[in-house]
Amino acid sequence: MIRTPLRPLARILKAREKGEDPGAIAAENLRLRHEAIADKSRARAEGRLLVLGAFFAVAFIAIGLRMGTIANSMPEEPRTAATGNPIIGQRADIVDRNGRILATNLETHSLYAQPQHMIDPIRAAQELKAIFPELNEERMVKDFTGKRKFVWIRRQLSPEQMQQVHDIGSPGLLFGPREMRLYPNGPIASHVLGGASYGREDVASAEVIGVAGIERRFDSLLRDPANEGKPLELSLDLTVQAATEEVLDGGMKLMNAKGAAAVLMDVHTGEVIAMASLPDFDPNNRPQVLLKGDQSDSPLFNRAVQGVYELGSTFKIFAVAQAMELGLVNPQTMIDTKGPLTWGRFRIRDSHHMPATLSVEDVIAESSNVGTGRIAMQIGGDRQSKFLASLGLTEATQVELSEAPSGQPLTPKKWSEISTMTISFGHGISDSPLHLAAAYASLLNGGTRVMPTLLKTKVVQQGARVVSEDTSAKARHMLRRVVEEGTASMGDVPGYEVGGKTGTADKPRTDGRGYYDDKVIATFASIFPADDPKYVLIVTLDEPSENSGDKPRRTAGWTAVPVAAEMIRRVAPLLGLRPQLETTDLASVTLTSN
Repeated sequence: MIRTPLRPLARILKAREKGEDPGAIAAENLRLRHEAIADKSRARAEGRLLVLGAFFAVAFIAIGLRMGTIANSMPEEPRTAATGNPIIGQRADIVDRNGRILATNLETHSLYAQPQHMIDPIRAAQELKAIFPELNEERMVKDFTGKRKFVWIRRQLSPEQMQQVHDIGSPGLLFGPREMRLYPNGPIASHVLGGASYGREDVASAEVIGVAGIERRFDSLLRDPANEGKPLELSLDLTVQAATEEVLDGGMKLMNAKGAAAVLMDVHTGEVIAMASLPDFDPNNRPQVLLKGDQSDSPLFNRAVQGVYELGSTFKIFAVAQAMELGLVNPQTMIDTKGPLTWGRFRIRDSHHMPATLSVEDVIAESSNVGTGRIAMQIGGDRQSKFLASLGLTEATQVELSEAPSGQPLTPKKWSEISTMTISFGHGISDSPLHLAAAYASLLNGGTRVMPTLLKTKVVQQGARVVSEDTSAKARHMLRRVVEEGTASMGDVPGYEVGGKTGTADKPRTDGRGYYDDKVIATFASIFPADDPKYVLIVTLDEPSENSGDKPRRTAGWTAVPVAAEMIRRVAPLLGLRPQLETTDLASVTLTSN
């Protein structure tokens, strides 16, 4: 910057020559310099004011636009984003084979108290007792008026209960968001699903873990975030399951039974379409485990999987099928059925009078213990035990339930001759209804081993061959005769060819001292359609008694068979099976005119 001197020499000299005052020149130049500085400062200030005004104008425009956007938007509650939560609450759904929900999740709230913030803790305890009758009012008063700073009250609340607690108006009652497991169908398939509970939890979230059944068996899979919430598909059909349980419940009450179980299984894929055990429970409010007494009396006990019973004469078809497979007999071979069959001090008798001899086919139709025992003697204990093992009747099933390992069959420590005879008609060996279903499917589907599964699959199992197709077909024909002419005559369902075998076994005493005289396990093992089986159905009743006559009737033919028949009548159409039309002999038709 070039500054103008206040006393320029040339002007000073000229002023002196003219006699003017040189100081006036300096004063003028100083004035001009001050005016230039003032003009520059004013211009700088005006520029700053312009920039600041433009900034405020832009800010007001932005705020106005944002206010207009908010005014035109839908109202929404603000949410706090929780990051880094160590408790994973999300759990995948469980669905049936058709995608219908069996287990899902529901957002709810927990209720807890911070007593130090309560204004009137005694009144709060009274109000909570009125909302939740199961709570202990004295305990709450003690907790609220004591030194505790945190008290859990309820792990989960319904929306109605939450509003009622809100209405109490106590600042010390607080809510925490969480997820709960919901079973929308209540007790349907409860023993399969099992149930869930809370693991790690805090006031903001809770970890849902499986405690039994499918929920426990697939707990890791259901909680794995890598599956992205993909539902677990079961083999169950919800509609068929509901019908099965309804009929079984009615049959259990009608037959005055203590408990009941049913298993419906695809004979080719091994899929369990329905599995029921009664009494049952609601997994939304799972009962406590019995701390004393017989655990089989608990509604948590799965009779279809954990209950191992002597299944009686349902085993006779195994002995006959093995004997046919070994070439020892054929359906028309005559068997000595004159009783009793004696072995040492043991006497084997039939439940009713039998002819002196019966064909093998009639041994099954008439359910002769003596005849079956003599056939088993021809087979021998070693071969018998191996054959039953090939059907899966000597080891726990591998079905996908956490309780499956506890359903271990009871077999004799020493497979003696008497064991061979009694096991041939279902005494001396104990299996679950699921064991029996898998064994019947393996024997009668053409003769290949089938493993039961609760997971949906369309793949036909190609298991090891247990009998030839010819033996399997002959066994099916025999079971059809049992329904047409034998002990299961009440099991015939019009339109559906049913084949099956009854089994009535005396129930062992709980003290181990022999058997009860008036308590039995009644079982009907059936297949349908008998000529080309698609499904096997097992119905077992614990201590049934049909009392419509003069004397109580406890045999499977009077108790389990009618229940199974009604079940088939109900579920066969649901399974897509068309009833077969009965053909009429045209020679018996008479032509008439109008």
